Amino acid sequence: MGLMWDKFIWALLVECIFLSGLPHSASKYAFVREATSAPPFLSYDYIVIGGGTSGCPLAATLSQGARVLVLERGGSPYTNPERIHLKNFVHSLADISPSSFSQPFISTDGVLNARARVLGGGSVLNAGFYSRASSDYIRISGWNESLAEESYKWVEKKVVFEPPMLQWQSAVRDGLLEVGVLPYNDFTYDHLNGTKIGGTIFDKKGNRHTAADLLEYADPKNISVYLHATVQKILFRYNTGKRRPEAYGVMFIDALGVMHRAYLNRKGENEIILSAGAIGSPQLLMLSGIGPAKHLQAHGITVVLNRPWVGQDMADNPMNVLVVPSPLPVEVSLVQTVGITKSGSFIETGSGLSLGHSWSERLQKIFEFVSNQSGQPSTFSSENKQRVADLVRFLTGPILKGGVIIEKITGPRSTGHLELITTNPSDNPSVTFNYFKDPEDLRICVEGMKTIIDVVNSKALSKFRYPNLPVQALMDLMLLIPMNLRPKHVNTAYSLQQYCIDTVLTIWHYHGGCLTGKVVDHNYKVIGVDALRVIDGSTFYRSPGTNPQATVMMLGRYMGEQIINKRFSGGQKSEGIN
Repeated sequence: MGLMWDKFIWALLVECIFLSGLPHSASKYAFVREATSAPPFLSYDYIVIGGGTSGCPLAATLSQGARVLVLERGGSPYTNPERIHLKNFVHSLADISPSSFSQPFISTDGVLNARARVLGGGSVLNAGFYSRASSDYIRISGWNESLAEESYKWVEKKVVFEPPMLQWQSAVRDGLLEVGVLPYNDFTYDHLNGTKIGGTIFDKKGNRHTAADLLEYADPKNISVYLHATVQKILFRYNTGKRRPEAYGVMFIDALGVMHRAYLNRKGENEIILSAGAIGSPQLLMLSGIGPAKHLQAHGITVVLNRPWVGQDMADNPMNVLVVPSPLPVEVSLVQTVGITKSGSFIETGSGLSLGHSWSERLQKIFEFVSNQSGQPSTFSSENKQRVADLVRFLTGPILKGGVIIEKITGPRSTGHLELITTNPSDNPSVTFNYFKDPEDLRICVEGMKTIIDVVNSKALSKFRYPNLPVQALMDLMLLIPMNLRPKHVNTAYSLQQYCIDTVLTIWHYHGGCLTGKVVDHNYKVIGVDALRVIDGSTFYRSPGTNPQATVMMLGRYMGEQIINKRFSGGQKSEGIN
C-alpha cells in the first residue's frame, strides 16, 4: 500500500509541475507530449536527441519522408509565452528554478554561462538576432550554396522579422557609421563588412518566435516529440561480419525517473542523430562510450570507441561590454544593429532591459547555486552584493535607462576542452574555454573596445550621454559589477588588454567538442561508427557570422534535406558536399 501511495503522489506532483501547461502545448502541436506518456519501448526510423535550434528543423524535415522521434530534456516554450517575451530576456536567463529553460554553469575560466533545456533550444533564450554566415564560411564548410540559401529562406519564412529600429538602436547605427564602420548595408540577413540592420526572431509585439515554430513544417503523422525526456546513453551493437559499432537505440528517463527504450526500425538506413548542442552532444557521446578511453574508464564507462577528439576544441566567443546610462528614455531592444569591423570584432547593442528590483539578489543566487554545484568558490561577497544593489539604483531602478554596447570577437582562435564530472547526463560537465589564450583574440578585443569607445564618444550618441560620465567612468562602473569570478587587477580600468581579460563575459556562442574532420566526417557521421550523426554547433570550428542561430537552424534543415533525399533516391545522391 505504501509503495502504491508513493507512486500516486509522485504522479500527482509531476502532473502539477510539468503537465499543467501542456493543454496549451497540445493545441500548438498534438504530437508534443510529456515523456511520462511514452510507452516502455518505441521504434522509429530516426531518433533525434535534442529538440533545439538544430534538432527542430532537422526533425520537421525528416518527418516529410520517415518516422521521427524527438527526445527533448526540457519543457515547452508554449506553456507561458509571456515568459520568453522580449521584455523578459534577462529574467529568463536568470531563472534557476527546477523548471527553468536555462541551466547555468560556470566554466573553469570563472565565467558564468548557460545552456538551454527547452524545446527550441537556445532560440528560446537568446537575444534574437538573425544573421547568416558569410559566403566564405559556407564555402569552407563544403555546403552546397544553393541548398544553403534555400534552407535559410525556409527558416526565415517562419520565424524572422525586420526590427523596428527606434531611438537607441538608430543612434548606435549612426555612431558606427560616424566612426568609420563602413559601408552602410541597410537591412540585410547577409554577413557583410560595415554596419547593417539584421533580422530578429521577435515580432513587432515583442513575441519570440523560436526553432520550435519550425515544427509547423512537420508531418504530424510521422513525428513524436517527448518533453522532459533525458537520454542516458546511446546503445551500440556489432552486426555479423562488421567490426564497427552500430548505434541502434537509446535509453531515456521521463520526469518520474521511469526508464524507456527507443530503437531504430530494422528496415532501411535509419539513424540516431545527436542535436544536443555544444555541451550536450560531446557529453552524451562520452556517456555512451565514445571519447578519450582513459577519461571514460576513470568514470567506469565501457569504451565503445576510443576517440580522443571528443570534447576537445571547445570555444566560446568572448564578450566585453560598456553600460551607457542615458538621461533620455530609450526603447526596450535587443540586438538589431551590428557593426562588422575590419579588425574582426562585431559591435552590437541593446537598451532599456528589465533588470528588476531584485537583480542583485538574483545574480548572487545564480553564482552561489552554480558554485555549489561545481565546487568552485563564489566571490560574491556581501560587499559585492551591496555594490550591485547600489549600481542598479544608480541606473534608476528596475528598467535600465540606457543601453549596453558589446563587442564579440570573430573565431575565436583560443580553444579548450570538456570533461565529465559525473555520469549523470543532467549534471553539467567541466568546461574550459581558455579565453584570450591566443594573443590574436586579445588584439581583436582591444580593437573592438576602441571602436565601442569611439561610438560612445560620437556625436550620434551624445544626446544619450550624461556629460559628467566620461568613458573612463563607464569603465570604472563596469568594474563594480562582479559579473564573473575572475580576479580584477589594479590596471584594469586603464589597460584595454587587462579590461578585456578581467571583465570577459559570454555571449552564449560556444561551439566545438565534436568537430567536423575530427569527430564527424563532412556528412556529420560519427567517424568509426555506423548509424550515428551529430548535427549541431558542436561540429563548428568557429562561430558562423555575427550570431550563430541562423546557421544552426539552416544546418538542421539542410542536413534533413540531404538525408531524406538520399533515402528517397536509394542512396544515389551525394550528401553534404558539392
